[in-house]
Amino acid sequence: MTPQQRRRGALLAGAAALAAVAYPRAIAVALQHNLARLRAGDPGPLLRFYADDVRFSFPGDSSWSGELTSKAELRAWLERFVRIGLQLHADEIAISGGPWRTTFCIRCSDQLRDDDDTIVYENRAVIWGTMRWGRVRAYEVYEDTQRSAALDAWVAEHRPGI
Repeated sequence: MTPQQRRRGALLAGAAALAAVAYPRAIAVALQHNLARLRAGDPGPLLRFYADDVRFSFPGDSSWSGELTSKAELRAWLERFVRIGLQLHADEIAISGGPWRTTFCIRCSDQLRDDDDTIVYENRAVIWGTMRWGRVRAYEVYEDTQRSAALDAWVAEHRPGI
């Protein structure tokens, strides 16, 4: 191997190592940004992150639960999330894999405050999902489903019609 080939190999290895660190960080930053926009009432950036045929699973028996299979269905779900005023904060984001097969895990908390700024709902969740080439393909939300059902009762009493 010539010195030029060794330098080229070292450069490629360095670029691969940098990409292995930079890609997960870029995805985590994009997710944080998109969640901040969702908290501000704009689900658009988050929706642009989804594949058209994204699969979404939210276990339980509340109005939030279901198996959605398209971006259009998820848009309606997120728009309701925003109308009610839920605030989702990512406490930690873990990313693994390359752009062709990315797995992400978000440990998060969400809450809702009433008009007097009193917290009327709090929950913690884990979101587990997969991405391919920068698009979310599937994800599942795991949280205390009894609290989700209690949120339904509060919304029915205090914000009917949403």
